[in-house]
Formats: sequence, C-alpha cells, structure tokens
Amino acid sequence: MPPLPSDLAFVPFVSVQNMMRLVHALGLEEMLTGLAGYIEDDFRRWADFDKTPRIASHSAEGVIELMPTSDGRTYGFKYVNGHPKNTKFGRQTVTAFGLLADVETGYPTLLTEMTVLTAIRTAAMSALAAKHLAPKGAKTMAMIGNGTQAEFQALAFRALLGIEDVRLYDIDHGATAKVARNLAESGLRLAACASPEEAIEGAQVLTTCTADKQFATILTDNMVGSGVHINAVGGDCPGKTELHRDILLRSSILSNTRPRRGSRARSSS
Repeated sequence: MPPLPSDLAFVPFVSVQNMMRLVHALGLEEMLTGLAGYIEDDFRRWADFDKTPRIASHSAEGVIELMPTSDGRTYGFKYVNGHPKNTKFGRQTVTAFGLLADVETGYPTLLTEMTVLTAIRTAAMSALAAKHLAPKGAKTMAMIGNGTQAEFQALAFRALLGIEDVRLYDIDHGATAKVARNLAESGLRLAACASPEEAIEGAQVLTTCTADKQFATILTDNMVGSGVHINAVGGDCPGKTELHRDILLRSSILSNTRPRRGSRARSSS
C-alpha cells in the first residue's frame, strides 16, 4: 500500500480534555471576548459564507442537527444535539463535535469537540449581539432558565457589556442554587427570584434559556416594557416558544438576509 500523504495521515483532534486545558490556560473571560471578536469579524464578511440552513432531525426526545457552511476556502460543519430529558439520567442536554476541511482538496484539517466550545460560543454570540442592541449602560440582566448555559451567559455579559447584577429564576430551585454557587466568585451580584416577573423587574437585558420543547411561553406581552433587550437563547427550534408572538410583533426585527417578497421589517421603541 502506498504511504498516505502527510497532510492526510494526521488530522489534528481537539478532545474535551484538551479544550478544557485551552480554556484554563487562556482564561474563560479571554475565551469569551476573543471568540466574540472572531464572530464579529465573520459577520463583517457575511456575504462570503454559504447560508445553508441547519439540517434538523426531530424526535419526541429531542433534536439532532447538522450545521454546514463554507466561505469558499474552508468548509466546516457542526454536529449537535438537544435532549432535555438527558439530565434525568445524569447526561448532558447538549453534546457536539465539528470538522474543518480544505475546499480545494477536500482534505479534513481539524476534528474537534464542540460541547464546551458550543457553550462558550453561544454565550459569546449573545453578548456580542447585546453589545450592539442592548440599552447603553445596561447593568442588570434577568436570567430565566438556570442550566449550565446560564453561567456562560452571565460571564459573557459581564465581560462584554459590564453587567453587574444578574437576577436568577428557574422552576427548578436547585438549578438556581447551583448557578449561584458556581458564580459566587465571579464578581457579579446575584439574586434568586421567585417568579419570572420578579426576575425581570428593573432589568435592561432579559435572557431566556430553557430547553424543553413544550410550547411553553416564558415571557408574555404584558410582562415586557419598551426599551429592553431580549436574548431568547432557548427559542431555537419548533416547540420552544419562549416569547409570546405579540412581543415579537412590537419589537425591532433585524435580519442578516434579504427579506422575502411581501415581508416587512417592523420597528418599535
């Protein structure tokens, strides 16, 4: 058998352990701000990318998705799942891995875990969007849904926006207590709240981060005043209806693609 080309014989692989070593070596705040910078740079060259919709396979238990894209030089995809019931069996709700390949040759150039990276990237993207869209000088965020991603969200908003106060709410009080323990040394002021209404009181940023596909409305129209930024992390697929439709109808809607014929952009205060 002829020897393999050297660039195919070894494809770099980043394991979960090595990703964690990288995060610890750089520091989580540095990872969040650095990743946000890369994301912002890519948005500035948005026209370079294929805008291929994610390929989703839904089931009663959750969803498995493939997310492909290419800028004509590098091709990449991410495999990711979302299975909320996993926590009942001591398993993670989300796991992921990804691959990069050279477009010219088709050779894979990197295989990496993306479970940890997805948690960091999701929070970095949320905070990056809020940096441009949230009220200037925002210091207080409501964090509704207190799973693991809530911790990354809180730290990202502190790093990129200067959020100082985080008001926590979850139907699982144990989840709220865990977030509070894990963020106790973060420099954030944390308050556990008894209801979503209490959590959003006085907050300029409202973050919802739930996992179940139960068509559950987390924020209703009468709960949300004008001039706030809503970061609906969990409303990412059918059945995850964190926001009542009337909130969307009176909100500013920003699109990164050309609107379809017959659609209209809406604006609000």
